[in-house]
Amino acid sequence: MTEKKNTQAVGMAFMGMIFFLFGFVTTFNITLADKFKAVFDLSDFAAQLVNGAFFFTYFVLSFAAGSIIKKIGYKSGVIMGLLLVAIGSFLFYPAAKVLSFPFFLFAIFIMAGGVVFLQVAANPYVTALGPSETASGRLNLTQALNSIATYIAPIIASYFVFKAADSALSPAEAAKSVPTPFLIIAVVVIIIAIAVYLLKLPVIPTQGEEKKSVWKYPHVILGAVAIFCYVGAEVGSAAMLQRYFQEALNMARSDAAMMIALYWGGAMVGRFYGSFMLSNVAQSKKYLYTALVMLLALFVGWFVRREITDGLIFAGIALVNYLAIQLGKGKANRSLAVFGIIAALLLVLVMAASGNVILWVGLSIGFFNSIMFPNIFALGVDGLDKGELSMASGIINTLIVGGALIPVLMGLIADGLGVRFAFILPIVCYLYIVFFALIGSKHK
Repeated sequence: MTEKKNTQAVGMAFMGMIFFLFGFVTTFNITLADKFKAVFDLSDFAAQLVNGAFFFTYFVLSFAAGSIIKKIGYKSGVIMGLLLVAIGSFLFYPAAKVLSFPFFLFAIFIMAGGVVFLQVAANPYVTALGPSETASGRLNLTQALNSIATYIAPIIASYFVFKAADSALSPAEAAKSVPTPFLIIAVVVIIIAIAVYLLKLPVIPTQGEEKKSVWKYPHVILGAVAIFCYVGAEVGSAAMLQRYFQEALNMARSDAAMMIALYWGGAMVGRFYGSFMLSNVAQSKKYLYTALVMLLALFVGWFVRREITDGLIFAGIALVNYLAIQLGKGKANRSLAVFGIIAALLLVLVMAASGNVILWVGLSIGFFNSIMFPNIFALGVDGLDKGELSMASGIINTLIVGGALIPVLMGLIADGLGVRFAFILPIVCYLYIVFFALIGSKHK
């Protein structure tokens, strides 16, 4: 039993590292949309093609990645993903040299292909590492580590990309600030790929009994649609909030990019809550962990602008997030429904509010996105055999393409009606997630 627990701990530690990596890469790319808008003088619609190129890759490759991983195994799938991330990262250098927006989009597409392999391999691996009842808790923990990266990425982008761009005299000079962090990412990723190749990891079978075609499980398909809505709403809201802060609050582009880190920081805090609130951790330990997460929220809120008021407001939102998760009573579907309703209401408030209320209400949405991906995924694959997980993961991850389509549609709405009205689309997405949580996730 002890040996089995140690093996699971090694597997979880390894997956935590992978989740951190693809979280950083994903959010760094999302943050760049506003940078490319300035460098290439793009419309809101064209700028959102940065997100489109990244997330469209899921639609193109996820199902194929699931089939390949089923044949070669999770470890080889992760190594393949890491190498693709490295290749895509290296391509940012020639793209900046020739100052070509389509070349940048191609580099993003290749890098995203690697992230697809990492995502398709990582989620079912974590799900299969223990009992299905606590799968959402394990996924929330690894997603929390993913969110540490998504919190850090906009801050790094703000310091090393946006501030350099703001002081640049020409588009060519501004574009020179983009490749450096990606070249560093490429080197780090290659080192990780070598380490993974040499590391002995717990083996999770990818072959097994297939009771029926995965396509015939309604909750898998409805879960995939819920992932489409969740990723589209999360990515689109982050991108448009960054734009809306500049428009409504007259905030500098670099400051808006930095503040959006708190949107992702809220997701991190909420996922840490989910990692123990949706697991079988003893009640006494839950109180201790809650206090530690509240201290983390205070630090995260303070860190961005080094203002204690920000830390206190952020910690206050974290407390509301904790109380909201209590309404779920430890059940993945009920918690998901509660968070979907709150996220939709917060966006309505963003559309109606003015002043700093827009800032803090908008940033608080990240808290309520927090448990959505792990809970949707866990509910979507619930009851499947281990041999069916990689194919189901491929189907579900294919519809991460929502992160490509919904932000682009929001960009079109913003160009035609204004940024404020673009938030109507993610509101509809959150309402579908509520439907999936309460009705669509049920299966025999």
